Amino acid sequence: MMMDESLTADDNVPPAVEPSRDRRRDTVDLTDSSLLVDISDALSERDKVKFTVHTKTTLSEFQRPEFSVVRQHEEFIWLHDRFSETAEYAGYLLPPAPPRPDFDASRDKLQKLGEGEGILTKEEFQKLKQELEAEYLATFKKTVAMHEIFLQRLAGHPVLRADVNYRVFLEYENDLSVRQKNKRERLGGLVRTIQESVDKRLVSSQNDSDEFFETERKFLLEFHVKVRDATVRADKVVRAQKNVAEKYIKIGGCVADVGGLEEAESRKKIYIKFSEILEKERKLEARVASDADLKLADTLRYYMRDAQAAKDLLYRRLRKLADYEAANKNLEKARAKNKEIQQAEEAQQLAADQFENISRVAKQELVDFRNRRVAAFKKNLVELAELEIKHSKAQLQLLRSCIDNLKA
Repeated sequence: MMMDESLTADDNVPPAVEPSRDRRRDTVDLTDSSLLVDISDALSERDKVKFTVHTKTTLSEFQRPEFSVVRQHEEFIWLHDRFSETAEYAGYLLPPAPPRPDFDASRDKLQKLGEGEGILTKEEFQKLKQELEAEYLATFKKTVAMHEIFLQRLAGHPVLRADVNYRVFLEYENDLSVRQKNKRERLGGLVRTIQESVDKRLVSSQNDSDEFFETERKFLLEFHVKVRDATVRADKVVRAQKNVAEKYIKIGGCVADVGGLEEAESRKKIYIKFSEILEKERKLEARVASDADLKLADTLRYYMRDAQAAKDLLYRRLRKLADYEAANKNLEKARAKNKEIQQAEEAQQLAADQFENISRVAKQELVDFRNRRVAAFKKNLVELAELEIKHSKAQLQLLRSCIDNLKA
């Protein structure tokens, strides 16, 4: 692993990882090998993360068949904004932008642990430190995976992969010089967001005669609410499981301390064995929490954001429908007044073409989204059930072993 010179051993931060490849199978088609993109390495510094984006391709648009560049989170957001602001991609379901790396919570816990070192036993301190470092590393891996999935969704799309900005992002070796937005730009973005929110409310009342899109709209509205609530509940379950695992450290430490007070060697061994069993149970409970976080909470969270992207796609289509109907009304007015009829006809034809095009593309995108979503949920829920059965058997075996040891 690499370590940035700005970090010291006191930071207790695992700075670099190679991200897991498991998660991308849920969201990306791996059968097409003409453009393969992955994050081969990632380096965590105190205020930023540097992602090494590795590309291997047989496409002639690229200058070389294999290359790597270093990118930061702001450059991923820049790329997502380029797609969002390009009118010709209005009919496509754009992959959600990766979330900003946020390790403050884990770092705060590590700092508080260091401050409380004097009130904990050495063994308790080391175990809690290992737990927090593992939590930080898991968060870091998930952050890397989300950035990787974003790039791979683009690479697997037959149209989005050909975008010039995407090629620049993958191939340009130097810094893209992407700066953060200043206050004026952020204010302008806030105003646009408010205007878009108002427009969404107005457009949502638009009468859509297409049964497919009307059915999809109703489903996505309900699905997004339910998957958002499920994500909140799944996070609570994972936090509770992590808290249980953490409590085993203190309970095991107390049992060991009591054993140390025993004078009889036979009773002392019982306490020591029981303390060791509690430590094994802690590790099992931590694995249960980790699996639930990865297979359930993360899946729900990703598709909550993907469902929002699908809702945005439906909004863009309804906006084109509203523009088309407005163009029809303008054409009727022009004919009634016998003025500027040709301009009105051209505007009406353009609006009709745009609406038909976005409807055709969006329909296929939503069908693909449905298939991808069902496959991902099926795969992850089946794997979660199998893991829970495995952990339950391990816990049962551990309890039986505990009883046998205590009887002996």
